[in-house]
Amino acid sequence: MLNRFKTTLLLTLLTLLMVALGRALGGTAGMAAAFALAAVMNFASYWFSDRIVLAMYGAREITAGDNPAFHGLVERLARRAGLPMPRVYLIPSDSPNAFATGRNPDHAAVAATEGILKILTLEELEGGMAHELAHVKNRDILVSTLAATFAGAISLLANMLQWGALFGAGRRDNEEGGAGGLIGSLALAIVAPLAAMLIQMAVSRSREYLADASGAAICGRPLALAGALRKLHNASQAIPLEAARPASAHLFIVNPLTGGGLATLFSTHPPMEERIARLESLAAAARS
Repeated sequence: MLNRFKTTLLLTLLTLLMVALGRALGGTAGMAAAFALAAVMNFASYWFSDRIVLAMYGAREITAGDNPAFHGLVERLARRAGLPMPRVYLIPSDSPNAFATGRNPDHAAVAATEGILKILTLEELEGGMAHELAHVKNRDILVSTLAATFAGAISLLANMLQWGALFGAGRRDNEEGGAGGLIGSLALAIVAPLAAMLIQMAVSRSREYLADASGAAICGRPLALAGALRKLHNASQAIPLEAARPASAHLFIVNPLTGGGLATLFSTHPPMEERIARLESLAAAARS
């Protein structure tokens, strides 16, 4: 119930941002066009986002015959989580990482890089894949995918509005009050993408904490997941995922984008130290 409310609230806020930008760009006609674009994006993200992201990273579907150990591990975890068996993919990259995608548990897929299979122990790999299956179980993949899609579109519209306002190609002066209209358009062009980014970041960070806790429950070893996160964080910084893009970085178990400083303040992933500390607390609570 909470996830449904969160989905509705998220899509409503992001749709309103798009409509506001559309109105600033083209009045009533622009507002209608932005609303239509939002509807198309909802439809496309719901049905095709998994295929797009899997193709983006060159993921190849595998069967039990291709890699019985890894495929069997995912199958055991899915059974333990009470989920239908997802499709399993391998990504040809030495950068260790993984993600889940799909619009619901019946149409889910999990993907892992070749690198993650090389550096994690069996228990750590179980913890990492349990985290991804937790995303499926919690039904939050679609929410984050839609958030990223909307955030990207809002940034594009805001950029159009900014240039249109600067060169007088946007709203009519007599309708918006001359300089006041220009200042309002520029303010909206700056605030809207920032607001969209903050919404996306808040949703993504909260779902990561939830997936860590749920994943620890699925695999039964919080410290194994904590160990996996520690290894993946360090190794992914040393071996970046070359195909990684900001629009899909939120999907991965650890941020595939390198960078520090101010960039970490706007990361879609929570601080790694905090994630590990929470898992260690879960393990301590289980022992007491």
